[in-house]
Amino acid sequence: MPIEVTMPRLSDTMESGTVIKWNVKEGDAVSSGQAIADIETDKATMEMQVYDEGRLAKILVPEGQMVDVGTVIAVLAGEDEDVASVANAAKSGGKTKAAAANGQSQETKEAGEREPKLDRGEPSKPAEKTQAGESATAPRVASRPPIPAQAADRSGEEPEASEDEHDGRQRVSPVARRLADDHGLDVRSINGSGPQGRVIKRDVLEAIESKDAKPQASRVASREPARVEPVRSQPPVSTKPEFEPGDQPLSSMRQTIAKRLVDAKQSIPHYQVTMSFEMDALLDLRETLNKQLESQGVKLSVNDFLVRACALAIHRHPEFNATFGGDKITVKPEVNIGVAVSIPRERGGGLVVATIRNADQKGLRQISDETRKLAEKARTRGLTIEEMADSTFTISNLGMYGVEHFTAIINPPNTAILAVGAAMEKPVVRDGKIVIGREMQATLSLDHRVIDGAMAAEYLVTLKQLIESPATLLV
Repeated sequence: MPIEVTMPRLSDTMESGTVIKWNVKEGDAVSSGQAIADIETDKATMEMQVYDEGRLAKILVPEGQMVDVGTVIAVLAGEDEDVASVANAAKSGGKTKAAAANGQSQETKEAGEREPKLDRGEPSKPAEKTQAGESATAPRVASRPPIPAQAADRSGEEPEASEDEHDGRQRVSPVARRLADDHGLDVRSINGSGPQGRVIKRDVLEAIESKDAKPQASRVASREPARVEPVRSQPPVSTKPEFEPGDQPLSSMRQTIAKRLVDAKQSIPHYQVTMSFEMDALLDLRETLNKQLESQGVKLSVNDFLVRACALAIHRHPEFNATFGGDKITVKPEVNIGVAVSIPRERGGGLVVATIRNADQKGLRQISDETRKLAEKARTRGLTIEEMADSTFTISNLGMYGVEHFTAIINPPNTAILAVGAAMEKPVVRDGKIVIGREMQATLSLDHRVIDGAMAAEYLVTLKQLIESPATLLV
C-alpha cells in the first residue's frame, strides 16, 4: 500500500513549514528513523524523519516551497509495490491534506468512506480517482510528527511515542536499537540527533565507525565547530554569494523573528546600562586552563565564563530571573541561561537561542560542552523545541566579529539580555599608571517594569566582581 509522507508539526506553534533540502532522491530506499528532509519551521531548521520502510516514489513538494502542516509532501512505495506505478498514481502538487496537523497520525479509509477531519475543521476529500476512473485506495500516512516538547510534563516525563522504544528517558527508534544490539553497542552511550534527542539509525552508524564507540565524544574532540567566542581575530566567513538585487521572500524563521522582535520592542519598556570589565585575569586563567585541559579535548571560551558568571550573579539578584505578568512578577526557580546562536545563511540564516539549563549548578567544563554541542546542532541539524525553551536570561555575543559595543532586544518572557562585545587591547589606567590592558564592554537591556536602574547597576557590579576575580567561577 502506498505511504503518504506529510508535513509534520515540529513545534507547538508551527502552522506551515518550508522544505529546505531533500536528503534522498526519488527511487531511493528509506528506512524507519531516517531523516529524509530538512524542514524550516517558525523557530528553527529541523530534520524530518519517516517511520516506515519503502522507496521514495514521488516528491510532491520541491525544495524552497512552503506548505501547511498535514500537507502530503511525498509518497513512498511499500514492500512489493512498483515505484513507477505509485509515482504515476500520486497526486502532483502536494496539496492533499492527509493527516491531522495536531501530531496524531491516522490511516485514511478506503475509497468512498469519509476521512477524519483536519485540525482546522476542514472535511477531507474522498480518495482520488485513477485515470481509469476507478476509485484508488487511499495511501496510509508515514509522517508521524513528534509531540512538541512543551507538551511534555515538566516533572520530567517524556511524551510517549508508539514508534519509539525507550531506555529510561532516552528515545530510540526501533531500527537504531536493532542495529545497536547487532553490533553490541549500548544506546545509552549514544547522543541522538533526531527530534527531542531521539537516537536514529545514522547515530548508531556513526558510533559503529568510531574507534572507541563513543561518537559524540570523538566528534567533539576531532572537530571544533563554530561557536560563540568573544575573542577571535576574524569572524567566520559565509561561502554563500551576496543577496541578489530585488525582493527577497522572508523565510518562516525570519517572519517569526520579525514579529517577535517588533512585539518585544513595542510591548517592553527597554532601557540600557553599560559597564566595562577588566579581562586580563580571566583571559590569563582561560589560557592556563585550556593548556591543562588540551589533552582531554576541552577548550573553554570566554562565553563559557560569562554564562557561569551571569548565572551566579542571578542568585544575588533574583529579579533578573523573573517574568512580568501584568499584576505580578514571577521569579523562576531555575536559572536557565539562553545563548544566542546565529544560523549560517546557507541554512536559511536567522537566530535561535539555545538554553543552558540550571547553569548556576554546572561547572565551566559542562557549560562549555553543552554550549558547543547546542551551537553545532543549531547550525547543522536544528535544535528541538525543548533545547530552545525556558531560558530566563539571555546572552548575545558579537565579540567574535570585533564588535566593541552594541545593544540587544529582550527575548520575551525574559526581563534582561546581556550584549557582550570583544575584549579589546587599549591604554588603561592601573594603579595610577597608563598601561596596555584588555577590556570588554557589556550592555544590559532591561524591562523597566521589573528592573530599575539601581537594580541593574547592582547586578553589573556583582558581575564585574565575578569576571575580574575569575577564580571564584571555579568553585
